[in-house]
Amino acid sequence: MTFFTIGDFKKIIVLLILSATVFLSVLDIFIVNVALPSIERGIKATGGDLQLVVAAYLMAYAALMISASKLGDRLGRKKILLVGLIGFGISSLLCGLVETPFQLIIIRALQGACGALMVPQGLALLQQLFTTEKERSWALGIYGSIAGIASVLGQLLGGLLPAWSVSVSLFGDEGGWRLIFLINVPITILVTFLTILYIPKVDKLKSERFDYVGLFLLTIFLLSLIFPLIRGREMGWPLWSIMMLGLSFPIWKLLWFQQRAVKDKGFDSLVNFDLFKNITFKLGVVLSLFYFIAQDSYFLITGFFLQNGLSVSSVSVGILFVFQGIGYVIGSFLSARLIKFYGEGVISLGLMIMIFSLIGHLFAFNSGKIGVLQFMLLALYGLGCGSVLPSLLTLSLKNIDIKHAGSASGIYSTVQQTAIALGVALVGGLFFYVLQERISPGAFIEAYRAASFMNIIFLTIVLGILKWFPKNQL
Repeated sequence: MTFFTIGDFKKIIVLLILSATVFLSVLDIFIVNVALPSIERGIKATGGDLQLVVAAYLMAYAALMISASKLGDRLGRKKILLVGLIGFGISSLLCGLVETPFQLIIIRALQGACGALMVPQGLALLQQLFTTEKERSWALGIYGSIAGIASVLGQLLGGLLPAWSVSVSLFGDEGGWRLIFLINVPITILVTFLTILYIPKVDKLKSERFDYVGLFLLTIFLLSLIFPLIRGREMGWPLWSIMMLGLSFPIWKLLWFQQRAVKDKGFDSLVNFDLFKNITFKLGVVLSLFYFIAQDSYFLITGFFLQNGLSVSSVSVGILFVFQGIGYVIGSFLSARLIKFYGEGVISLGLMIMIFSLIGHLFAFNSGKIGVLQFMLLALYGLGCGSVLPSLLTLSLKNIDIKHAGSASGIYSTVQQTAIALGVALVGGLFFYVLQERISPGAFIEAYRAASFMNIIFLTIVLGILKWFPKNQL
């Protein structure tokens, strides 16, 4: 069955609509990183508040990612896509209107949940509506490119929009950050309208009962692991934070037993733990966990350090991160061609480039002066990321049976988002712990070096895990 009857123009419109879902969700991960100092001033947020502004989005996104795909099967993908889009637009509007850190954290969690509703539907509809292998490959390539563009554009806009808003007195001197959320509103209105017009309804798939208990346990596990790491550190590790952390492991074991029981009854489990019997998948997930802890926490601490510690303008920081994006594009292009000849060696080289770049950061970023060396180090870090990231999913899913590909991809995506939230908690937590209440450039440099050294350790662990992989997996 084909859904396209009026030519290639409609195909392009459909592809852009579906790609907009991942564009919005990725944009709002990265746009916040550079804007955090502006948010801090605007709503008098603490370091822990800022960590939770980032982590709340990621935790909700991670918890709902697997479930959202099943909801689409059960209730209809277009319907769930529209719910996600409308919710994302409303939550973005509310984020731009909040007055307190607590309000922003709660609504960011809602925004992350709506993002999780959108993305699996967009990707699944893309694979259903583009029916030939050639069309699907073309569509997936565009979809992935738009996600990459969103990550770079998000960091640029996170620097530009607050500065522009202040310059024209749109929200006052301390409200420039509001525009980074409000910009989503017209985009979601347009995409929602186009979705109603152009995205066809597809047949609902037969789906087992929805695993509400599994979703609840997964959410509680993520909350008990990440929230006390952030808020407990800031409050001096009160008893409740130690207890919550201690409960995270038994909750995980309870989730494991509950999922096994669901599977034994013949129903679809939320998390297919049998996949971890595959050694390549297991190592790939562990590798990705440590990798994403390091990769994305880098943006949080670097943006905050440069602006608040070295008084670099948000616009300059945004432009700096564009060079990281350029390096990423080059790295992705080269790795796609070299991986077939050199296999895991390309990933190892990419990791070593990232480590070398971070070591350079420790010495190059010691004043507010931004020159050629700093731009080169950002580009070099991006080059390393581009050499590693595109191959991680392939490496992890290489030996997974096609009938389990959806479950494996869902687990991988959930681990990825959880790892980013963990990086915010661990690496960001170390940064703010070393910084304390000090505001001198020297204190910021000390905190940045400590956090960057932690990231170097995580990337070194990834290098070690890579050595355990069976050869010739790529």
